Amino acid sequence: MTAVSLPRYAAARALQTLVSFFILISIAFFLFRAMPGDPTAFLLESPRIHPQTRELLKQRLGLDRPLYEQFFVYIANVLTGELGYSLYYGRPVTEIMFGRRMINTLVLVGSSTFAAIALGLLMALTSVRKYGSKLDSSLTTFSLVTYSIPTFWLGMIFIMLFSVNLRLFPVGGTITATRVHEGFLDLALDYLWHMVLPFTVLTLIQIGYNYLIVRNSMLSLIQEDFVYVARAKGLSEDAVIRRHVFRAAIPPFATIVGLQLAGVFTGAVMTETVFSWEGLGRLMYEAVSTRDYPLLQGFFILILAAFLVTNYLVDLLYAYLDPRVRLK
Repeated sequence: MTAVSLPRYAAARALQTLVSFFILISIAFFLFRAMPGDPTAFLLESPRIHPQTRELLKQRLGLDRPLYEQFFVYIANVLTGELGYSLYYGRPVTEIMFGRRMINTLVLVGSSTFAAIALGLLMALTSVRKYGSKLDSSLTTFSLVTYSIPTFWLGMIFIMLFSVNLRLFPVGGTITATRVHEGFLDLALDYLWHMVLPFTVLTLIQIGYNYLIVRNSMLSLIQEDFVYVARAKGLSEDAVIRRHVFRAAIPPFATIVGLQLAGVFTGAVMTETVFSWEGLGRLMYEAVSTRDYPLLQGFFILILAAFLVTNYLVDLLYAYLDPRVRLK
């Protein structure tokens, strides 16, 4: 077997990614059309509205056209970056998604994801160094517990404890609506004050997964030949774990990190809903509740693009680090 060049491998993977994208956005079109309910129901809730008015609205939205015509219009709009208008908000989908809500999600989910990755790696390295000790058992138990706790339940516990009982943090929101902020610093501090609880919840529920993946990967590598060679050279156990085992466990972890970073753009539906955080996750929940098809399709395309691009970049990284991936 021979290994193809990296540019050729990148081009082949790019073609596969584009084909996957087209297939999945096609599935999304028919999937959302198969959902029960009338998308105009939230626009015309009053039973007194004449049926003809509802039909005129459907004509304006293009919902009266044959399904195949809607599909071709949908594909053409996606390829040109036009995701349509939200049925519920009455504004362009791109304007709603790529505005203030995306910034809020990137700040909250992005910071908590990076914190969970850093803490998970640090805890895994400490646990393997102290393998079999009480500290190792405590860290593993803590990770299993936090990984297993439902997000919405942990969020409500935090609200009851720190917001309702102790009154240390606000119940929800991104800023205090009734407060007049005296400059940018005052606004930033109020914003961070509201972010403490959702940030803590998101970080806790992600740490356990990162810790368990890296710890188990490192423990499986300890019995490899290169570790015995490193020990035979006279290196201390701490140096063997830190310089060899930990480094060898990081590349497989790159896939997990890539998926987590892609998830930054999708928001945290449960956490943002529980804490009333004005982000993409809560917007997605509202879109499902209102059967806002264009907005739901926009979310699907955003999530799909984020994960496909991230997966593509991770594949290229693997192909660069390990030429065996490029074997024909």
